[in-house]
Amino acid sequence: MRLIHTSDWHLGQTLHGQDRDFEHAAFLAWLLDTLVDQRADALLIAGDIFDTVNPPLRAQERLYDFVVEAHRRLPRLDIVMIAGNHDSGGRIELPAPLMRRLNAHALGRVSWLDDGSLDSARLLLPLHRADGSVGAWCLALPFLRPAEVTGGEVGDDYLAGIDKVHRELIAAAEARREADQALVAVSHAHMAGAAVSEDSERNIVIGNAEALPASLFPESVAYVALGHLHKPQQVAGQGRIRYSGAPLPLSFAEVNYPHQVLVVELDGAALRAVEPLPVPRAVDMLRVGPRPLAEVLEQLATLPGSELPRERQPWLEVRVQLEQPQPDLRQQIEAALDGKSCRLVRIASEYRGSKEEVPALVGLDQLDPQELFRRSWQAEYGNEADAQVLQDFLTLVQDVQLQGEPA
Repeated sequence: MRLIHTSDWHLGQTLHGQDRDFEHAAFLAWLLDTLVDQRADALLIAGDIFDTVNPPLRAQERLYDFVVEAHRRLPRLDIVMIAGNHDSGGRIELPAPLMRRLNAHALGRVSWLDDGSLDSARLLLPLHRADGSVGAWCLALPFLRPAEVTGGEVGDDYLAGIDKVHRELIAAAEARREADQALVAVSHAHMAGAAVSEDSERNIVIGNAEALPASLFPESVAYVALGHLHKPQQVAGQGRIRYSGAPLPLSFAEVNYPHQVLVVELDGAALRAVEPLPVPRAVDMLRVGPRPLAEVLEQLATLPGSELPRERQPWLEVRVQLEQPQPDLRQQIEAALDGKSCRLVRIASEYRGSKEEVPALVGLDQLDPQELFRRSWQAEYGNEADAQVLQDFLTLVQDVQLQGEPA
């Protein structure tokens, strides 16, 4: 069997207020062609399909047009998509009955039976070979929120609830599969030891647990398709547990990431190979600086002229080192860019004192809620918020996010 693993599309995302629909459309068109070229049996989308719990209509149209076209071009293709921490589980599942007619499965939440056991049946999905036989079972593990996994025998212990979900789902899969059928998990989580992009990945510390152990996935699970972290990477040095990474840079901090999808080959119940496929970049991202203003202006003057259509012109971030405030900084930079083939989306200033550099000012769009709260507490009270205060704040944030989801 051949699977394609991707995640973190963040449809509807804007870059410092600039729409990125053209880039998302280009990626989805490329992915459709790749599925056909690779003769894929299944597509795994490991969460953060949308950028917000209430995505714009155009972003939703992109997703559902993609699913319809994928089914038209590959009628036997199985698609499994799960909700990430940016998604609304209810919204992801809303069209599920219609999507099943297209061999597409949308899982946003876990649920429990009256006897307190996990409703494993809805999270365990068959993946089919080209001849129609079941070649693997997919364990769908959407982002697990505390309200879904705590209570009952585990009480308020979030990690114990996470462990219970994994143990019961893996046991159900083991009981159901045949000898030549693989187990494949698709999960949206922050795994221990993995590298984070600070500019664009939301901190998901819950119940004092920031990262989950790789031991949640025993060797019997041939492959674990992970989402949440935007940098492609293995977990705990295990080639079978991987983040595919985001298909396009979601911030300037991710410019040099190897954006890709992963081609996963199974041989019966075993993993045969995992190979990356680079995603072509429809729109480039440029960073100039940090340098003194005169050097920045010189470098901007060397940028090429307007040869590309507007939608393909690179995004540009300019970082300037200043000795003192420059009231006309933007005007100087915009004048240097007149006629250049790029779109300026951000100017960051760094002030240099006589002995040490002062950190750059950061916009609100660069701070997650926890960091913004921490800075506000420090400014108000003159000391750092303690662990309990931070945990109480994160609980409130989680409650607000859950209230924002459709019923």
